[in-house]
Amino acid sequence: MRLRVLGVLSVLCLVVVFLVSGTILSSAARELTQEVQINRVASLNRLAQVAFDAAGDGDTARLQREMDTYSALYAEGIVVRLQQETLSSGGLSEARSDVQEALSLARLNVNGTALAPLEPLSSGSEVIFRPFGSANQVLGGVAMDVNLDAARTKLQQRWLVVGAAAVALAAVLLLAAARVTGWVLRPVLRLNSAVTELGRTGRAGRLPEDGPPELRELSRSFTAMARTVSDSIESQRQLIADTSHQLRNPIGALRLRLDVLQLELKSEREHDAAASAVAELERVEEILDDVLKLAAAEHRASEDAVRAFNSPEARPVAAPIDPYPVLQEEMERAAPAAGRAGVRLVLAPPPPSPDLVACEPAELAQMVGELVGNAVKYAPGATVTASVRAEPSMVTVEIYDDGPGLSEKDLAQASTRFWRAPQHASVRGTGLGMTIVGELAAANGGRLVLATAAPHGLSARLEFPVPVLERPSEGGDGRG
Repeated sequence: MRLRVLGVLSVLCLVVVFLVSGTILSSAARELTQEVQINRVASLNRLAQVAFDAAGDGDTARLQREMDTYSALYAEGIVVRLQQETLSSGGLSEARSDVQEALSLARLNVNGTALAPLEPLSSGSEVIFRPFGSANQVLGGVAMDVNLDAARTKLQQRWLVVGAAAVALAAVLLLAAARVTGWVLRPVLRLNSAVTELGRTGRAGRLPEDGPPELRELSRSFTAMARTVSDSIESQRQLIADTSHQLRNPIGALRLRLDVLQLELKSEREHDAAASAVAELERVEEILDDVLKLAAAEHRASEDAVRAFNSPEARPVAAPIDPYPVLQEEMERAAPAAGRAGVRLVLAPPPPSPDLVACEPAELAQMVGELVGNAVKYAPGATVTASVRAEPSMVTVEIYDDGPGLSEKDLAQASTRFWRAPQHASVRGTGLGMTIVGELAAANGGRLVLATAAPHGLSARLEFPVPVLERPSEGGDGRG
């Protein structure tokens, strides 16, 4: 958008500079042409008067002297045609076609004293002429070959001055256009970023009120709207968290009563019914636990995103850690469940040097534990492999299995809240695990990527940007 607006303003600025420069140069050409024309017509009229006198008394010597003097002074040729003879000076020949045409028109009592407008790159001279005689008779004509080189040189100098001024003016206008474009569009770009942030996290910081008055008012309106939306979303999250937390007490009491009730039951049918109720109660407790985890993860992610939007340099970053020990610990923790499911756990060798990630250790352990647990739960009998690898711009923690995996359609929905794959509907779970992992990854500046493993199975990758390590100060090692 900035380029389009700046392009339009730049074209308009260049058009204005071109029109102004063209007007100034045209005016300069007309002015110089008029100056030469006035001067030469005055000389032409004086020579015509001398020629008229010479035609009357028959003495052409004075006329020839005047012509020679003028030609020597201005380096311009003159031809005077009288009834009996033709005089010339300055090397101008009567045989030239333009001179012949001029004298022929003068014999017809036609006046030709107008000069064409000067052009800086043209060359050559121009012939002006006029007749002389009495009121009822043309006695002859005077033709003058006007040298325009000096006037053209002046015009070329003015072109250079105007051209330099036009370039300077264009540069100033383009710079002003760039500043105006930035002044107008900066609030729009901030607003666009804030809208994106609001849609992604449900929160947005306060927008600076600068730019044109209309955009300042729009920024104020958006800030008020974003605050209302953020408060509403935060209230919903808090309500979910509070509700989940408050439900723990009645659910705990209900569980206690079911345990006491089981002691009083006699028949096997009654015990089966009570066991079914306890299983459902455990499922409710599991859902509440995951809802609380999700609320906490979403809160972390939104807080981190808002800090990054408002002040990227002040964004808190966790201390870099080596993810391999966390991966090793979670694989060991999942070993008993994997043994019961017939799953073989494989931990890839550690990298030659630690590949650090900026992530909270407890949250990384929670994410890895969830991914390993999912692989064990939904890929019984498969091989689950965990690895850490570094790339130029990121560090990847990958958990992948060679189980049945998910279709492309299912992969697109796997991170949706409460989504369960149709083939896993009978397996115990809440459908919130991948959502929690995705939110925790975002809270730590990373992301969760789900893909199909080769030749089959599921690959879950936690991708984190390579952390920027602080350089030691140049003041030494700190020892006294």
